[in-house]
Formats: sequence, structure tokens, C-alpha cells
Amino acid sequence: GNDEREQTLNQLLTEMDGFEGNTGIIIIAATNRPDVLDSALLRPGRFDRQVSVDTPDIKGRLEILDVHARNKKLGADISLDAIARRTPGFTGADLANLLNEAAILTARRRKDAITMLEIDDAVDRVVAGMEGTPLVDSKSKRLIAYHEIGHAIVGTVIQAHDPVQKVTLVPRGQARGLTWFMPSEDQGLISRSQILARISGALGGRAAEEVVFGDAEVTTGAGNDLQQVSGMARQMVTRYGMSTLGPIALEAQQSEIFLGRDYTARSEYSEEIASRIDGQVRSIVDRCYDEARQIIRDNRTVIDRLVDLLIEKETIDGEELRLIVSEYTFVPEKEQYVPQL
Repeated sequence: GNDEREQTLNQLLTEMDGFEGNTGIIIIAATNRPDVLDSALLRPGRFDRQVSVDTPDIKGRLEILDVHARNKKLGADISLDAIARRTPGFTGADLANLLNEAAILTARRRKDAITMLEIDDAVDRVVAGMEGTPLVDSKSKRLIAYHEIGHAIVGTVIQAHDPVQKVTLVPRGQARGLTWFMPSEDQGLISRSQILARISGALGGRAAEEVVFGDAEVTTGAGNDLQQVSGMARQMVTRYGMSTLGPIALEAQQSEIFLGRDYTARSEYSEEIASRIDGQVRSIVDRCYDEARQIIRDNRTVIDRLVDLLIEKETIDGEELRLIVSEYTFVPEKEQYVPQL
């Protein structure tokens, strides 16, 4: 009647409890999945103290970078504080890999010391993958440019959105182009306006394709964007209580089928509520998409200029982009673009 998992658990408990007291012996274990541990393991006298090790904050990242940078020759322009600010969510292993990648790039380029250029390229490589071959100037390249500038312009105009760090047409991994956003600080809590802004920003690429090239010319490039949008909108409704359904949690955070988990998914609400959830998700996405398209229409002149510049340079950093946008519109006053549901 039992399976291998239960046999393993029983053996662990027998070894831990034993038949006589062993003072002075401490058992330490580590797991990446505390949510699937059997409660019998976590009772007093067994694993009765838990220490959570989250990803480091900016101070922790700075200290980790300082350790891994000791055996590397850094250029005068390197600021570990700037690197720490640019890498929210990075673990200690990610930061070590980042500096190693930067050192490899420095050696390939036959430089004497690591510069911020190598750091920037290493961050891109760690996050998005290997750099691909740049696209030749064509209709496809122009369409990708409008897609990426669509993300950037919507993210710049909406106040609650994270600032644009850079826009590039250099392919990385599966992406033909990338728009990087950098949070101003480590965000433990995210407000409703920030989630709506991120949904609108993620839809900016598809909105630009539709407004500029027409509905018949929209591409599959927004596939990953739409997955993110659907996930964020659904979590607003079912987990964070940010819809007309009220402040109720209808779904728990999903976990993979693993030790001790049922293989059959149980619905925690009725079919009527499921239908209302779908309606609320669609309403949020539709309103954000309307906002994104309106921003693209209102800023078409600056978008065309940015696209021409992006095709020429292949990469535009955030400061240059905001400077050009400010010539056409005063960004801080664009409060009307914050979606109101």
C-alpha cells in the first residue's frame, strides 16, 4: 500500500530518531522545494529550524561581487555598485558567472582589464543567451525595430513602468531583438499600477506592429509577451484580488507534481466563477492593449525617428532614448496613460 517515497521517508525518520539520545549531533539539510516536504520531517526534534536563503539584496550583491572580483583585473570605469544595482534577482552563482563571462570577453578582445562594456555584454549573455548574427537591413528588421521601440515607448510614457535601460536589434537566444527594463530598486511588493503598466509595456510590441503595419502583418514575435501578459492578468484576478471579483484568492501558487502531490488538479471554484475570471482577465488585457495602441498613435513621429536610429546603430541606451522622447513629449505629465480599471 505504500510506495518508494514513503519507504525513504520512514527510513529517514528512523535514522534521525534512533533508539538512544545522541547529544552534540546536528543534522543539516538543504532543499530548493520546501513546499513538498512531509510535515513529519519538520516536527520539533527533527528538522525543527528553517533558514530561508533568498536571492541577495543590493547590499548582498555588492559584497558578493567584491569577493569574486578580487582575482580579476578591473578597469578604472568599473563600479561594483552600478553592477549590483543592475542585477536584481541575481544569485551568488549568477554574479560569479557574470564576472567570469566578462573576463572571458576581455581576453577575447585582447584587453588588459575588464571594462563596463564587457560587464554589459556579460549581463546580456547571462540573462538572454549567446549573441547571434545581426540581421541585414530588410522589412523584417524594420518590423522588429518597430516592435522593440513599441515596448520602449510605452514603458517610457507610462509613469509606473520601470525605466528603459536599452533597446537592441542584436539577436540573443531565441529573441530577434530585446528591450531591457531596469527597476530603480529591489521590489519586494508590486503595486496594481505597476502590474498594469507592465502589461501595457509587454503589449507595446504587438500594438506597434498593428498600428504601423496593419492587422494582417502582425507576427509571432509577441508570443512570449502574450504569455507574460496572460499570467500577470490572471494573477491579478485570482491571487491578488485586483479585480471586480473582490479581495479573494481563488488559486494558490502552482507547483509541479512532485513528492506527495496529487496527480489530479482540483478546481477551487465553480464554473460560473471560472467564467467571470476569464472575463476579468480579458477586460484587463483589452484595456491595457487599448492604452498601448493609443500611446503608439500619439507618439508615431518620435517612434519613426527612433526606429531609423535603431536600425542605423542597432542599440540605443535608455538615456539617449528618453532624451529623444522628451523633445516630443513631456513624459512625467502623461498620467492619463495609467490604465484605470
